[in-house]
Amino acid sequence: MAEIRTRNVPDQLAAQLCSSGLSQLEARLYAARGIASRAELEYELARLLPYAQLKGIDAAATRLADAIARRERILIVADYDADGATACATAVKGLGLMGAVVDFVVPNRFEYGYGLTPEIVELAAQKAPRLIVTVDNGIASVAGVAAAQARGIDVLVTDHHLPGDSLPDCIIVNPNQPGCGFPSKHLAGVGVMFYVLMALRAELRQRGVFVAGSEPNLAQLLDLVALGTVADVVRLDANNRILVEQGLKRMRAGRACAGVLALFNAAGRNPFKASCFDLGFTLGPRLNAAGRLDDMSLGIACLLAGSESAALPLARELDQMNRARREIESGMRDEAEAVLATMAVDDRHSICLFRPDWHQGVVGIVASRVKDRFHRPTLVFAEASESEIKGSGRSIPGLHLRDALDLVSKRHPDLILKFGGHAMAAGLSLRPGNVERFTTAFEAVCAELMPAGALHRVIETDGALDATDYAMDVAETLERQVWGQGFPAPRFADTFRVLEQRVVGERHLKLKLRNRYGLVIEAMRFQHAEPLPADIRAVFALSVNEFRGERMLQLMIEHCE
Repeated sequence: MAEIRTRNVPDQLAAQLCSSGLSQLEARLYAARGIASRAELEYELARLLPYAQLKGIDAAATRLADAIARRERILIVADYDADGATACATAVKGLGLMGAVVDFVVPNRFEYGYGLTPEIVELAAQKAPRLIVTVDNGIASVAGVAAAQARGIDVLVTDHHLPGDSLPDCIIVNPNQPGCGFPSKHLAGVGVMFYVLMALRAELRQRGVFVAGSEPNLAQLLDLVALGTVADVVRLDANNRILVEQGLKRMRAGRACAGVLALFNAAGRNPFKASCFDLGFTLGPRLNAAGRLDDMSLGIACLLAGSESAALPLARELDQMNRARREIESGMRDEAEAVLATMAVDDRHSICLFRPDWHQGVVGIVASRVKDRFHRPTLVFAEASESEIKGSGRSIPGLHLRDALDLVSKRHPDLILKFGGHAMAAGLSLRPGNVERFTTAFEAVCAELMPAGALHRVIETDGALDATDYAMDVAETLERQVWGQGFPAPRFADTFRVLEQRVVGERHLKLKLRNRYGLVIEAMRFQHAEPLPADIRAVFALSVNEFRGERMLQLMIEHCE
């Protein structure tokens, strides 16, 4: 049973925010998230942290400027998720605006795996680059960088993942590398690349490259930066919130790139009302579907398309891939639930699931769903080849997943082939036949590292709403704000009478509820088809439902008891 807990609201902060002109509800929400003044909610680009604080960025700008001056071919090596795709498109467009000869390659996850490996270097060498720039990968590519340099190819690593025990011997821009004083450690890969472009523009300006009026406006790339930042679920600290807000403004003004507009079109969403929800749950999954099921080159091509007419067929293909991904995920979840029904999950600190025929591109999503349901760090594995099993994991507060895998690797050096990731998400590879042994080792590490109470699920909410807050204008205002990881979207808790309920789409409940003020409201509870009792206490978000031109208030139920 989860504990529903109301966030603490510092009264003094809430009063200060109210006096600055915010509504009582907004003041309460922001005060609970540590906002002390309205100035912290001003997201002008001038408030971005300066790029000069990033270690290695001056050397990166110099090397790129030299490459542009010498007309050297620059090759972007991208990751195959939404962050990698947007970072790649940002790099190709941004470098192109500054006169670079630039191309890209993205590894097919089923053939090459992740990162700048020696095999990818061999593939990249066919394009005869003089400089390789990694985006959203490379911090662990010691062997790949050495392989490139052996061929006479320089490497610039731009990444945001946590480093291992050794670093590649090349120029690195990564806020998480040792000795980097950049205050925001939560830049996504696309954010790091955007900062590199800002430094490059300054270097070219200093060299007198730009004639009057020719200096590129890098703000035109912020729709891509916002999409990749939200889709990668990095912490939305103040600096990331600026990047996301500025990107959303471009979308709402109709100034997004053709590929982003086409993704909105294919998803049936309105870019003029773009929200963080759209980026994280509508556009992001469609981009990710290409990397999960096929080849992210399709997603990058969509983002690089020069017109919406060129981008739209690609976006529709991505939409179809996402539908196929959902079908695969649904079948895998059913099979996972059948396995879990035979396990004493409550007695465990972790969950590891494996079936050789599961789709390796979807294991991360299934791990996320299982983690959400059982509140346990979860790893899901599938067979990648006769010599390798690949897994993807998701964690809960209290366990740093990459650190846990690192400890397993140190204690059992022959167990994990490779691993990498973040605190809350990571990937790894095992040799066939080692899943059971890994499961035992991982469970032991989780039991050791997780603090007491970590398995007790706490759902933080912003308490109950006043009667006047159940309103369309309130829902619209909240939907337009920047919310995400580390700056959670408002969630409320209250009691309701269930007036009507029916299953839709086989897995979801459509509801009609009466709140304690007597207001009857439509509601949805996704991924739960079991019937509810007459009276419930629910955790919910306010949302606006648009259907056939009509707009109405709707509650999104996330938990009930």
